[in-house]
Amino acid sequence: MDRPTALVARHYVAIGGSGPEDVVSDGRGRVLTGVADGRILRLDGLTDPGTARVETLADTGGRPLGLQLLPDNALLVCDAHRGLLRVGLGDGSVRVLADSVAGERLRFCSNVVALSDGTVYFTVSSRRYPLEQWIGDLVEHTGTGRLLRLAPGDGTPEVLLEGLQFANGLAPSTDESFLILAETGARRLTRYWLTGPRAGRSEPFVEDLPGMPDNLWRAGPGGPTWVALAGPRVPPLDLLHRAAPAVRRVAARVAVRAPYRPTGMIGVLAVDDDGQVVHHLATGGSPFRMVTAVCEAAGHLVLGSLRERGVALCRPSGPK
Repeated sequence: MDRPTALVARHYVAIGGSGPEDVVSDGRGRVLTGVADGRILRLDGLTDPGTARVETLADTGGRPLGLQLLPDNALLVCDAHRGLLRVGLGDGSVRVLADSVAGERLRFCSNVVALSDGTVYFTVSSRRYPLEQWIGDLVEHTGTGRLLRLAPGDGTPEVLLEGLQFANGLAPSTDESFLILAETGARRLTRYWLTGPRAGRSEPFVEDLPGMPDNLWRAGPGGPTWVALAGPRVPPLDLLHRAAPAVRRVAARVAVRAPYRPTGMIGVLAVDDDGQVVHHLATGGSPFRMVTAVCEAAGHLVLGSLRERGVALCRPSGPK
């Protein structure tokens, strides 16, 4: 992969909540996010930190992660504690669309997309570890992530893919013929075909990423898919993943009890529908850490984080 260009932060905007894990923008340049106390927030005027506005739209009663705006002023929310939700942005209503699959409670819903026909696809990062112990899954390398589908009008999700390494962000291709899926624990993007002769099959899309991919965001029809890199490649972790399962389990028990300190290396990528990297931006020594989401709004890249108490705005992307 080519040398990255600098990811330059313009400013930081405090939002009065912790952990804006995903960020998505609407047609008016506003940004929606969910924070650790369960609130769904809408951020406006982010280009001026002094006058930026933060509005609470709803409270899921859980821990919102991945978000997907719908055309009818509603929001799909993957809630790590409550499952797949539909939130009314006008009245703040919260409705559970799915909280179990095949009799098993949805422990760790991660990211969601809705296609033009109303079909909803969403990921479960781990069947073994909850959100609060996410690092345990990455260390143990459980391969218990899933991709699920919820058909329009259906209340029971269908499992499409299993055995994924911490399934995370989702984005559709421009023509909706396939989904791009982030496997954080494998440092790769995977393609899942929805139509054509390979429908129902998956294959590597972009491998050996320079960091661990998290949430994905598509910049409109024909635009690239942005990939947040939550952390850099960790060579000792790559070695551990080749160790025996018993060794990984012991290491995971240690990891979930140790304080996690993210590095100052942050980065984002953008890929086209052919799997080519069209932007790669990164920087070291950043005070804003653990970038778990990126979107475009008001002419800037907006970064979210599982740990920070605000969002960061960066200059627009330049050449790869």
